[in-house]
Amino acid sequence: MNALPLLSLIIFVPWAGAVLLACLPRLGAPASRALALGFSLSTLALTLAALGSFDPATTGYQFVERHDWIRALHVHYHLGLDGLSLLLVLLTGLLSPLCLLASWRTVAEARFFGLLFLLLQGAALGVFLALDFFHWFIFWELSLIPAYFLIRLWGGPGAARAGYQFVIYTIGGSAFLLLGFAAIFAATGSLDFVELSSLGATGALGGKLASLGGIWPQAVFLGVFLGFAVKVPLFPFHTWLPATYAEAPTGVSMFLTGVMSKMGVYGFIRVLWPLFPGPLHAAAGPLLWFALGGVVLGAFAAMRQTDLKRMIAYSSVNHLSYCLLALFAVSVATGSSRPASEAAAAALSGTLLQVFNHGISAAALFYCAGVLESRAGGRRGLNDFGGVRSAAPVFAGLCGIALFASLGLPGLNGFVGEFLIFRGVWGLAPWAAAVACLGLFATAWFLLTFWQRVFHGPRAGAAAGPFADLSGLDFAVLVPLVALMFLLGVLPHLLTGLFNPLITSWANHLVLP
Repeated sequence: MNALPLLSLIIFVPWAGAVLLACLPRLGAPASRALALGFSLSTLALTLAALGSFDPATTGYQFVERHDWIRALHVHYHLGLDGLSLLLVLLTGLLSPLCLLASWRTVAEARFFGLLFLLLQGAALGVFLALDFFHWFIFWELSLIPAYFLIRLWGGPGAARAGYQFVIYTIGGSAFLLLGFAAIFAATGSLDFVELSSLGATGALGGKLASLGGIWPQAVFLGVFLGFAVKVPLFPFHTWLPATYAEAPTGVSMFLTGVMSKMGVYGFIRVLWPLFPGPLHAAAGPLLWFALGGVVLGAFAAMRQTDLKRMIAYSSVNHLSYCLLALFAVSVATGSSRPASEAAAAALSGTLLQVFNHGISAAALFYCAGVLESRAGGRRGLNDFGGVRSAAPVFAGLCGIALFASLGLPGLNGFVGEFLIFRGVWGLAPWAAAVACLGLFATAWFLLTFWQRVFHGPRAGAAAGPFADLSGLDFAVLVPLVALMFLLGVLPHLLTGLFNPLITSWANHLVLP
C-alpha cells in the first residue's frame, strides 16, 4: 500500500476535470480549452512522478492499491503498475494533450468536447491500471460512451453511421467478454487478474471451468478472445475501424489509433495470454493466419485507398497485426526450449515497442491528414494535392518524417520494434515471418505513394492556390511527436529498460516447460 494513491490520481484527475467543466456551463471556449488541457496534462505529470520511483527490475506490480469493495462478490478495488501498464499510461499521458491541441481551433462547443475527452482519457487509464475485472470492465465500457459522442457530434458526413458501427461492434465483443468472465467467476469465485493468472499458469483454471461442463473451457476462451479481437481489431473483425477513424475529428482519430486500439492488445497480453495459455497454444496455428491476414491484407487494402484517413486507418490494422503475429508465434512455441525462449523475448519486446511507437507515428499521420483536410476545405483525397512540398516545406518535412517512421526506416522509432518482431517470429515460426514480408512491401508502396503524390511534382489541386505552412499550434502538436520518433529511434533503451526484466520473466515462464 502507498500513502499517496498515485494510480487513483492518474485515473480520476481527468475525470475531476470533466466534472468541473460540467459544473461551469457558462465557461467560455478559451477557458474551457485551457482547463481541459491542464487536467489532461496531469496524466503525464503524475506518470513522470511514478516513473521516478518505478523499479524496472521488479517484475511484479508496484504502487499497488487494494481495498475491499463488494465483499459478497469478492470484488476488490485493485490497481497496480508494471512495465506494460507504465508504457501505455505514459503513451496516454503524452498523446492526450496533443489530441486536445489538435482540436483546439476546429471544434465548436469546446467545453462539452473537453468534458467528453477527459472522460475518455480517464476510462482508458483505468483499463491500463485496474487488476480486478469488475471495475476493469466498467472502465472498458465507459470508454465507449464519450468516444461515440465525440465521433457522432464532431465527425464528418458519415459520422452517424460510423459511430453506430463502432458501438455495435465493440459492445458485441464486450458482451462475449462479460459472459466469459461470468463463467470464470462461477467456477473460481474470483475476478482478480492476479489470482486468475496464477490459476491459468498451473492449468487449474481450465480444470475449474471444466467442472461447469465439457465445453466451458473452450467456450470461455472463445468469448474472452472475441472481446479483445474486436477491439484491436484482429482480421476479420476490423471492418468497423476504417470508417470510424476516417469520420472522427482529427484529435479523436489520433486518440483512437494511438490509445484505444492498444486497449485490445493490452487485453491479449494482460488477460487472455496469462489466463488461457493452453487454449491459446492450441489455437495459435490458425490464429497466426488471422494475424497474417491483418498484416498482408491490411497493407494491400491501404494501397487501394484514395481517402488519406482511410489509408492511415488500414495502415493501423496492418501495424497492430504485427503485434498479434508476435503474440501468436510465442504461443505456438509454448513448452519449447531455451532458443525459443530467446526468440520469444525478442518478439515480446518488439510487440511492446510497436505498441508505443505506432501510437506516436499513427497519431502524427492522422494529424497531418487533418492539416491537409483543413487547408483544402474538407478534401483529403490522394489525388486532391500535388506539390505541397513547394507550398509548405516545413509541413512536408515533418510529415515525411512521420511517414518514414511508420515505414520502419532505421534511425526512427518504427524500426526497432518491427525488427525485433521479425527477429522473434523468424525464430518461432519462420514461414509466418516470410509471409509477413508481403505486408512490409505493400506498406512501403502505399506510404511512398502518399509521399510522392501529395508532396512532390508541380503544385496542383488544393496546393495550386494559397496553401499556408504550419502555424504555431501545428508545431506544438507535430514537433513533440517527431522529436520522439528520433529520440526513440536512436535510444530505444529508454523504453526497453522499463520492461526488459518483465519480458524475460514472461518468456521463461510461458515458453519453457
